[in-house]
Amino acid sequence: MWKRSNHQSKIKAEDGPPAGQFKVLGSVLEPAMPPLELSELQSFQVCEDIRLHIKEVGAPLVKKVNAVFQLDITKDGKTVLQWTIDLKNGSGDMYPGPARLPADTVFTIPEPVFMEMVLGKLNPQKAFLTGKFKVSGKVLLSQKLDRVFKDWAKF
Repeated sequence: MWKRSNHQSKIKAEDGPPAGQFKVLGSVLEPAMPPLELSELQSFQVCEDIRLHIKEVGAPLVKKVNAVFQLDITKDGKTVLQWTIDLKNGSGDMYPGPARLPADTVFTIPEPVFMEMVLGKLNPQKAFLTGKFKVSGKVLLSQKLDRVFKDWAKF
């Protein structure tokens, strides 16, 4: 068993390193890119429109889909926009940012691919199989996201 007899600190101010021994390091962060204007992204306007549609008719979609999706929309390999579609809780919701609850499926999609899928010009299954976007989580639920896009396109 250890026994400590003196509870006073044994380090004195003059025990530090000699002056000038350490260099002050500069910031290691890369310079921030200028913020991308959301108005420059077509996908932002589409997501806003889908969000409004889900607010109007979310309850039936929750019954059909029963999942939480997170969309990470990329440009030049970097995530520029993030949206969450919650069609599992309440009457459904879509909001900007990461999922507040664990997402069932996370999509990492380049903006042009996202736009083609939403507008019905690109089959999501074929796009995934050819590696045009990435899916993590419950991959089979991704088919239900296509339902959301088709439901929105009707209006």
